[in-house]
Amino acid sequence: MNYTNSEIVVPKHDQTMLSIKGSNKEPLNLNTFLEQPTRALESTIHLENQENRESNARSYPRRIPLALTRGLGIYLQDTEQQVFIDGLAAAGTLALGHSHPEIAETITQTLNSGVPLQTLDITTPVKEEFIDSLFQLLPADMAKQARVQFCSPCGADAVEAAIKLAKTVTGRNTILAFSGAYHGMTQGTLSIMGNLGPKSAIGAIVPDVQFMPYPYAPRCPYGLGEDGVKASLNQLETMLTDPESGVLKPAAIILEAVQGEAGAIPADNEWLKGLRRLTQKHGILLIVDEVQAGMGRTGEIFAFEHAGIEPDIIVLSKAIGGGLPMAVIVYKSEIDLWKPGAHAGTFRGNQLALASGRVVMRHLLEENLHLHARDMGARLKSHLAKIKSPLVGNVRGRGLMLGVEIVNPLAEKDGLGQYPVDGERARAIQQEALKLGLIVELGGRFGSTIRLLPPLIIKEEEVDTIAERLAEAIDIVTLKTT
Repeated sequence: MNYTNSEIVVPKHDQTMLSIKGSNKEPLNLNTFLEQPTRALESTIHLENQENRESNARSYPRRIPLALTRGLGIYLQDTEQQVFIDGLAAAGTLALGHSHPEIAETITQTLNSGVPLQTLDITTPVKEEFIDSLFQLLPADMAKQARVQFCSPCGADAVEAAIKLAKTVTGRNTILAFSGAYHGMTQGTLSIMGNLGPKSAIGAIVPDVQFMPYPYAPRCPYGLGEDGVKASLNQLETMLTDPESGVLKPAAIILEAVQGEAGAIPADNEWLKGLRRLTQKHGILLIVDEVQAGMGRTGEIFAFEHAGIEPDIIVLSKAIGGGLPMAVIVYKSEIDLWKPGAHAGTFRGNQLALASGRVVMRHLLEENLHLHARDMGARLKSHLAKIKSPLVGNVRGRGLMLGVEIVNPLAEKDGLGQYPVDGERARAIQQEALKLGLIVELGGRFGSTIRLLPPLIIKEEEVDTIAERLAEAIDIVTLKTT
């Protein structure tokens, strides 16, 4: 990928307010990143303004206290002229990185074409091309009879649409979800979220949701390790057939094939296959939330493809908009039982997002970008697995959706031989990594997992640099706390 240097142009009346140090003309690349000293995480007027004026609900600035001015590829620059490697990519949204030239060109061309920027669900040639590209990415059988519903431009609304469709099709109300799940922050999606924190303050949420454990061998919720997959499927089969189970037959089962916010936990492929068989056997719709894991991030176009299954409904957002807000659900025509207007949203006809999203899909189709993500992810995972620190309990994930679980090696091990997770040490590692110029996120139980979601266009030498900086941050915290 070739990038041209970009320059922020600030209107004259705003220049005195921005207080940006130095020049914005230096290139953003690996050389400029490596040349910089340890980054200073000091408060600035921008951060003070944010704290004074923005909602207390803000989250990322508390862990990543930066005011950003420029982005290019996998690099970001702040108002203090410090350069960072972006290992977060807007929670996986920026598949092609920052300021991708084709994205910029496409947006400019679309603006200059005169097409209406918002068209509700009235079609345009831009929308037709987007749908053509999307259907080419689908599994072959699904693509033959696919339907797409454009939603309001966030993943949570698409999840809401998927649940509404499942209830419409089946006439049933119960939804089965899994511990550790993250599907959005609306009241409806909170009801199927595993994390209790955001739910605790709002009281009653949408009823008729049943949770089951999400099997993961190293920390098996059944205490069975690898046998937990069989136990999970057996429990589900029993629940669906036992007239005394207390659980009404669900309209749908919703899951992430790789749990993101739970700490990059990949579903066991045999479990996914067994789950698909059970849902088909009992007439239950399978919804797979691909909001974060889709569009090539895990090394396949969609994360469920690792197991060779096809869900009934796919939920897509984040990367599918090419960096702009976009959310859709895709499903087979046989369940297209909506009444006109049954799910709507003003901004579902965003022409710029449709155009930029098609650029991402074209790279997936023509360049097999998902295979590049698979190879770079395998390289990064190999590096991370070699970090010799008692704080590293586990390295997991698929493709460029990886997690490093941080543990307390001074505590007692559990019944499966695992140390307890340690969110405090993980937060310390995140801060040390940021001083070294690496932006990473936290996830998992108690925020104990270092999460990595870099742009899919990352190069080998950049992968190596990420691993080196994260290893250095872990070493610093290891020396301080053990």
